[in-house]
Amino acid sequence: MGKPTLTVGLIGYQFMGKAHSNAYRQVGRYFDLPVDVRMKTICGRTETGVRKAAETFGWEGFETDWRRVVDDPEIDIIDVSTPGDSHCDIVCAAAEAGKSVWCEKPIGNTIAEAAKMRDAVAKSGKPSVVFHNYRFAPAVSLAKKWIDEGRLGRIFHFRAAYLQDWIADPQFPRVWRLEKARTGSGALGDIGSHIIDLGRHLVGEIQSVVGQLETFVTERPLPEGGGSGPVDVDDAAAFIARFASGALGTFEATRFAVGRKNANRFEINGEKGSLVFDLERMNELEYYSELDPPGTRGFRTVLATDSSHPFAGRYWPVGHIIGYEHTFINLVAEALVARDRGERFRPDIEDGYLNQRVLDAVERSAASKAWVNL
Repeated sequence: MGKPTLTVGLIGYQFMGKAHSNAYRQVGRYFDLPVDVRMKTICGRTETGVRKAAETFGWEGFETDWRRVVDDPEIDIIDVSTPGDSHCDIVCAAAEAGKSVWCEKPIGNTIAEAAKMRDAVAKSGKPSVVFHNYRFAPAVSLAKKWIDEGRLGRIFHFRAAYLQDWIADPQFPRVWRLEKARTGSGALGDIGSHIIDLGRHLVGEIQSVVGQLETFVTERPLPEGGGSGPVDVDDAAAFIARFASGALGTFEATRFAVGRKNANRFEINGEKGSLVFDLERMNELEYYSELDPPGTRGFRTVLATDSSHPFAGRYWPVGHIIGYEHTFINLVAEALVARDRGERFRPDIEDGYLNQRVLDAVERSAASKAWVNL
């Protein structure tokens, strides 16, 4: 007998749609999976664009109405990769239809939406996935392994920054990511959600926050021409966090770090050692150990491409680095294996909700200029 098949319907075909399509297409080529993946339908509002995406990435067909994808009895997994304003409706409808929901981050534009989605998925009883793909970089997975083994001991600090510069030019148009009604928040939700998820994944739950949001350019040219429009989301966010473990966290997310294109960084300091990661050098993990003999201590760079490192043995020989797209392939592989075993995959919709609680608390803290408990 052959393997069972899981059939996917993907809603959204642009940046994340490309990344997800590539992962579904490639995952069976690098991982010995218990299931086969069928890429049945990709969906988008613009027929010309979604037709081309279907042809380019190997989908069997396309739709322009997401409801037809959700209603398709052959589809097992609904992947939601649209702007944030449509997540809640699609996720809830998919859950009600008995589909497994796989969703981009942040899962909702508000905490109320996130709670509604979490409850709908829980009621369905189906497994879920949230695409916090950076957990699945081999160097990050190695950091998690070493933390769980106690190599750092008690953790004192988690400091993270996600730095980009793509809207620093005040003449950059007001795209959908700069409209609160479409996207929920600015840098905080778009890239800050990633470092929040990494903090929770590596150090534990966040107990309280105090933060600040800033919009540096409050009006921008409209992309379709005809004047300018207001920007009502944050350009930058910074906050301090207390972890339930007692660790201190500092988080910064900005699109105004001129010269930084996609610098997703964290440093973790513990009583026995420290770890440093930077996505722009994503195959490397810096490690310092207090247990090294005196006179030999210092940060060493571990190239996480050895077959003993998480995921690395699936691809190329030692020293042959992998890229951004592989983090999505790794995530999809882990999710499919967990589903087959009946195990909980993380991050799931519950994790998406817990991340959203932190986003919401930071926004409330920035408005009240006070600490907010979660």
